[in-house]
Amino acid sequence: MITGIIKNKIDKIWTDIWAGGITNPLTVIEQLTYLMFIRSLDEKELETEEFENMTGEKMAKIFPQSAAGQSMRWSKFKNNDPRQIYDVISQRVFPAIKNLKYGRLPDFTEQGELLEIEDEPNNAGSSNTAFARYMSDAMFLIPTPQVLQKIITGLDDLYERDIADLDMQGDLYEYMLGKLATAGQNGQFRTPKHIRDMMVELVQPTPDDLICDPACGTAGFLVSAAEYIRKNYEDTMTPEQWEHFSGELFTGYDIDRTMLRISAMNLMLHSISNPDVDYKDSVSKQNQISDKFTVCLANPPFKGTIDAESINDNLKAVTNTKKTELLFLALFLRIMKKGGRCACIVPDGVLFGSSTAHKAIRKELIENHQLRAVISMPSGVFKPYAGVSTAVLVFTKTGAGGTDQVWFYDMKADGFSLDDKRSEIADNDIPDIIQRFHHLESEKDRERTEQSFFVPKQEIVDNGYDLSINKYKKTEYVPVKYPPTSEILDRLDELEKEIAKGLKELREML
Repeated sequence: MITGIIKNKIDKIWTDIWAGGITNPLTVIEQLTYLMFIRSLDEKELETEEFENMTGEKMAKIFPQSAAGQSMRWSKFKNNDPRQIYDVISQRVFPAIKNLKYGRLPDFTEQGELLEIEDEPNNAGSSNTAFARYMSDAMFLIPTPQVLQKIITGLDDLYERDIADLDMQGDLYEYMLGKLATAGQNGQFRTPKHIRDMMVELVQPTPDDLICDPACGTAGFLVSAAEYIRKNYEDTMTPEQWEHFSGELFTGYDIDRTMLRISAMNLMLHSISNPDVDYKDSVSKQNQISDKFTVCLANPPFKGTIDAESINDNLKAVTNTKKTELLFLALFLRIMKKGGRCACIVPDGVLFGSSTAHKAIRKELIENHQLRAVISMPSGVFKPYAGVSTAVLVFTKTGAGGTDQVWFYDMKADGFSLDDKRSEIADNDIPDIIQRFHHLESEKDRERTEQSFFVPKQEIVDNGYDLSINKYKKTEYVPVKYPPTSEILDRLDELEKEIAKGLKELREML
């Protein structure tokens, strides 16, 4: 999470950019992300060089070994004169990253002309990566050398002093998004990393899966899934699995080209060089994908409706609505293969909404597929940007039912305070959720008064497919014993005498 000190430093960088004439918040975010990406490329190169020195093994390099190529590295130009920094970034680094190919930056001629990177053997046509597609229309808009130097100095201070080990790209975007006037209207709220990681742990992706987030934003879920796979399978993955990992294992869609650029950069920095990140309105007729993916992870938009004419007909057949949170649930079921697992975040209204569309999607999940878990989260999870109450649904696409009982968990703490500060605290239910979910056989005898319990399918059906935990949770009322009335009155008499005595002493002092 971003602390107050970090917020102040980001605000200072933001103010410097605004003072330079860039007033569109999304443009500010985009320009900052380019510079963060440029710095991160140099960090990756330094790690490669360190590995080479330790092992003696030659590794592929990002930057050309020429003088011009090495001058593009953040560590080489950051302390230069502001005018030199500006020239290097605007005339070399930025054109080079727009032409990044096979994880390598192109070189320059002595006259400053960009050299084409030749296609690698067996890779013909594969250079048109998601990164290349969405960087093609990117523009470097920092107005002056002085503004650029302030940003570089500020980012360097942030990385080296405060946030070197954090999910910086996503955390920065999360904080910046709070400054956007449109954020609440569009329902764009980045999912905190610890919640993403929990959801990934629940579905346990493997190197052979096909993972999709059809509302990917900054690709946070895909990055968390990649980290999980590397952590659990890195030592056993085959060359074919590594090739799958760097490309088609990860798919993301969004309707914002800025988000697609950010997500492509984010994934590339996590060794996913050619993901299927594409511009697509996932719930529209434009998206005809079905029965393709084995894992879905998402936090789709909660707010707003879309044009009824553009909604894909097979989604309306499941839940006839214009509400995006319901349409996305129908979409997950359509785009997954049988046996596919999904963990997604929904607003509480999806769990108990009484409209025909709300009931229809809940009935579809319970009757025709296997709804495994409903994890109710506290309303402070998305603070300070939103106070909406949410839940995580975990289900498996079967097409033939399979829901005998549903596991409910009442999450009360996620490791952070539930106020706007979101300070780290000791209370954290997430490890307990993960452990219990993967050992559900031991949950069968839990009482409804406890934090987690099972509810039979028939009971849910009898309650109109209501999935609100409060519908089934029982509260234990402990009777409070009060002293007799006469004893209370005697105590009041004593207190009155003490007050009178105190007032008398006060008057004597006057």
